[in-house]
Amino acid sequence: MAYRLVIFDFDGTLADSAGWFAGVLNQVAARYGFRQVDRAELEALRGRDNREIVKALGVPFWKLPLIAAHMRGLAARDAGSIPLFPGVDAMLRRLRDRGIQVAIVSSNAEANIRRVLGPDNAALVDRFACKAGLFGKAAKIRAVLRQAGVLPTQAICVGDEVRDIQAAAAVGAAAGAVAWGYATPELLRAHNPTLFFETVEGMATRLAP
Repeated sequence: MAYRLVIFDFDGTLADSAGWFAGVLNQVAARYGFRQVDRAELEALRGRDNREIVKALGVPFWKLPLIAAHMRGLAARDAGSIPLFPGVDAMLRRLRDRGIQVAIVSSNAEANIRRVLGPDNAALVDRFACKAGLFGKAAKIRAVLRQAGVLPTQAICVGDEVRDIQAAAAVGAAAGAVAWGYATPELLRAHNPTLFFETVEGMATRLAP
């Protein structure tokens, strides 16, 4: 099926921010009083969904907005060192050339995303819906669909976490999952995304044939 709108997650989907996240996580844990983890446990957590991760780290749900705001501040500080995955710029250009609308729905801040994308790539994005709560993406996606004038069945939401698949299902859109992000491919496949992408180049070909 040809989609009229592709809604991307950002961190772990377009931006290769896993190394940055691992580098700041224990600093944030110390500040907000949840459990610190070593690299081996962090890798193991990739095989669990978001609610299980929050529980395993001992993060109270009421602290999530505070933690998210702090993480956005750290991302603003470090945005210059966070790269895009190779091929993302060409993929965004291909979507634009095929007349497909592009949106980004993310927990990150729009200014941070624009800085990582750079001005040329940011100009290829039609809509940004940012500062989504950890489990609040569905509302942002609904707003993007309304603004774009696109039915849910004409859109696909592409991300690297279980919550991205769940948000797509909640609004009635297709779900695309990527193999290169935070969650393991096995975990994502177990949640039955509409499409599973092994490479950025393959995603470009399938979304914009």
